[in-house]
Amino acid sequence: MTFSKVLREETDYIWEASFNHPFVKGIADGSLPFECFRYYVKQDAYYLSHFAKVQSLGAAKANDFLTTSKMAAHAQGTYEAESALHRDFSERLGITSEEQANFKPSPTAYAYTSHLYRAAYQGHLGDIIAAILPCYWIYYEIGERLQSYSPNEPIYEKWIGAYGGEWFKTLVDEQINRLDTMAETVTTKDLDHMKELFTISCQYEYSFWEMAYKLEEWPLS
Repeated sequence: MTFSKVLREETDYIWEASFNHPFVKGIADGSLPFECFRYYVKQDAYYLSHFAKVQSLGAAKANDFLTTSKMAAHAQGTYEAESALHRDFSERLGITSEEQANFKPSPTAYAYTSHLYRAAYQGHLGDIIAAILPCYWIYYEIGERLQSYSPNEPIYEKWIGAYGGEWFKTLVDEQINRLDTMAETVTTKDLDHMKELFTISCQYEYSFWEMAYKLEEWPLS
């Protein structure tokens, strides 16, 4: 069994909780309040701006030029594809430039990105891939599962279409294969640490839905 399959099986309970979270189910049937999705879009834009930087750090830590170019392409793709998607969502949801300028990340968004930076600065490329892969992989599986749903709300239909498409699957498969290849060359201690990073990121993916659904604030705002 490949390393990625082991990770997927051992964290399945977290994934199932994400699939069944009311935020995700609300997108599927169109019942999610716009207030929650609007909050999510702002937090996700913040998250992705740092996600792209972590991808770039992965490019810098790669041991071969091909991997460097591929990881750099992923960072560029995050900026181009995701930024375009979020610009569209922001326009539809009436998120103003003033709101964006005065944006403050939630505790969960701040903690999740901090986790990714820690993996990137303290670890090797395998640690980075293990930490960022859940974001790719969980979104693809959610998008794939929701393809048959018709929420009758254009903004939710577009979100589903963005992550369930073949183009996104290609990106996910590339990172899964990269992780499995690296797993064959590292120590058992390295594998254990990569598994820990992957699992923590899975937990944060669930927490991100919870954060948006409950409109999370800092304890002492």
